[in-house]
Amino acid sequence: MIARSQKHWSDDVAELLRVREGFVLADVDPQSTPGYEQNKAHAKDDLAAGAEQLDEYQERLFAQSRVDATDASVLLVLQAMDSAGKGGIVRHVVGSVDPQGVALTAFKKPTEEELAHDFLWRIEQRAPEPGFIGVFDRSHYEDVLIGRVRELAAPDEIERRYGAINDFEKRLTDSGVRVVKVMLNISREEQKSRLAERLERPDKYWKYNPGDVDERQLWGDYMAAYQTVFERTSTEHAPWYVVPANRKWYARLAVQHLLLEALEDIDPRWPAATFDVAAEKARLAAS
Repeated sequence: MIARSQKHWSDDVAELLRVREGFVLADVDPQSTPGYEQNKAHAKDDLAAGAEQLDEYQERLFAQSRVDATDASVLLVLQAMDSAGKGGIVRHVVGSVDPQGVALTAFKKPTEEELAHDFLWRIEQRAPEPGFIGVFDRSHYEDVLIGRVRELAAPDEIERRYGAINDFEKRLTDSGVRVVKVMLNISREEQKSRLAERLERPDKYWKYNPGDVDERQLWGDYMAAYQTVFERTSTEHAPWYVVPANRKWYARLAVQHLLLEALEDIDPRWPAATFDVAAEKARLAAS
């Protein structure tokens, strides 16, 4: 399905990016633009057109939820190596809709209270309510990525978590949540370039974390951890999408497309009036 406002897609990007059996992360070219044969200038126009459509869909969905006319919501899960562009997705894609209908959570290092519970305890509390677009900037997948690479949990516990994640996401989808899981895939060379830029610009110093260089030394381990995540947790009800992200404009357009498809599947409608419209017009005119 190609979103109606995004006329320059040559193919169904969701099908092209979806992780299926036999998927190999190393085969994905982070510089590529699957399904989109136009340039950055066209992408800017398409992103603007898609933003209008996304905004209307989100407002319809939110309006329906205010009158208890829907149990539907969308959860966008963003995972990536540092500097891959998660913030840009939040700002340029999700940021195009009314913020009152968005629930953004940026999960950080667990607190003492959170560590006293199962790893999904804090995640479940942030699942989007009906009518909302929820966004996880990093997510429960940190617990099987960093957890595995940095050996923060025993191997058998990591194995348990894959199944727990699948069960959790099935509960979400059964309750009306459309789960859109995106891994922004940049190359190691592109990450180095983006980190170097942060060191050259005083307005970007705040975004630089010396620990990012330490994590780069484990790049191969992280890619292997992501591969396992895809193999264990890309399901029919909550598939993974790997988005080539060396070109920021493509990544933003592709994620917007995935959100539009999720909302088109919900097909939110403006709720009917719960009052007599003609009578209210008369009352207002006489007031």
